[in-house]
Amino acid sequence: MISLRPFAAAAVLLALGGSAVAQDSRSRVEEASRGNGPAPVAGFVTVTEREDAILVETDALSATIPLAGYVSGVQAGSLRDKRTGATDLGFGLHIMDFLMAPGWRDDGYERDPKLHGDLPKHYVEGPQLCTQAKRLTGEVTRGDGFAAVRLRHTFTEAGAGYEPGSTWEQTLLFRPGLRYVLTAERIVSANAVDDLFYRIDMPGHLKHGGERGSTFEQIYLSYQDAPIPASAFSERFGPDERFLYQRTGDVPNRMIRAYQVRLGEGDDAEPGPWLAGMTLDPAAVAEAWCHERGYICFIQELHRRPVAKGEAIGAAYVVGWFDDVPAMHRAYNENRGVRGIVLEGDGYRLTKSVPQADQADED
Repeated sequence: MISLRPFAAAAVLLALGGSAVAQDSRSRVEEASRGNGPAPVAGFVTVTEREDAILVETDALSATIPLAGYVSGVQAGSLRDKRTGATDLGFGLHIMDFLMAPGWRDDGYERDPKLHGDLPKHYVEGPQLCTQAKRLTGEVTRGDGFAAVRLRHTFTEAGAGYEPGSTWEQTLLFRPGLRYVLTAERIVSANAVDDLFYRIDMPGHLKHGGERGSTFEQIYLSYQDAPIPASAFSERFGPDERFLYQRTGDVPNRMIRAYQVRLGEGDDAEPGPWLAGMTLDPAAVAEAWCHERGYICFIQELHRRPVAKGEAIGAAYVVGWFDDVPAMHRAYNENRGVRGIVLEGDGYRLTKSVPQADQADED
């Protein structure tokens, strides 16, 4: 495993199918990263490490992973689909917030029904990671046919009756030829909690860009009967007023949330590809919002079960671009049931359970 070094900048080509990267290919990529040579050809992953971000490019997409400022997940507007030129439309993708439990407390959690609905909750640990952590540690693992970025943070604040110190880590796995990223998080709880859950943005919030629906065509929620047109988001409404998912009764066969972007401007804009976020174990999702609050809020809450002190919880996801709903279903079926990504030396493995502390890679 190669740790991120301040002010370091490096790029490496990961060729498909080979056990090693040819020296001439490595040289061409390194020259290209300095602007002195041609761009790499199809079937590649390049990684450039900077002080404030990690840049990843494959033959299918490009992405920026921020290490400073608004952090976690993929930076806003940076997941570019090379086939169509489309980019995501929100504040970032697979964004981490905080740890929570049910029930109101006077702890500053906003009770405005248009923001959080009549859904009583309180903070267990924080602060909100994406807006207040400000800086994350990051590592890059490079291997045969993949590159992975791992981010880490320890929560420093806790609600009454809880201790701070839960650790969060997020892994983003990039592979050549794929228009999506496989991601996962793992949280090791510093507390024993009767009913713990954590909140993320999945795939990520959706900005309208002005007039409602001007930047997107429709939304797909796998637990709804049909796609939802952009016109359904013309006025503000709370998370429990429309399109709320709660884990009661039968769990859906898939947990997919996606929006179809529009390409072009004005009257010339046309429906483009879908940006989707898929939770690969649908039973991990306790609650999911899709509501209008000046932007479309794609909150997702996971676990909501008892947790022992030192226990690890988490989930895995597919986040990326698809031409249509059937293509989403195919990708989901190929990855169904994955709950963790374990990095081992210069390789990785996908697990059907959340790796506990003694099962995951140790640095």
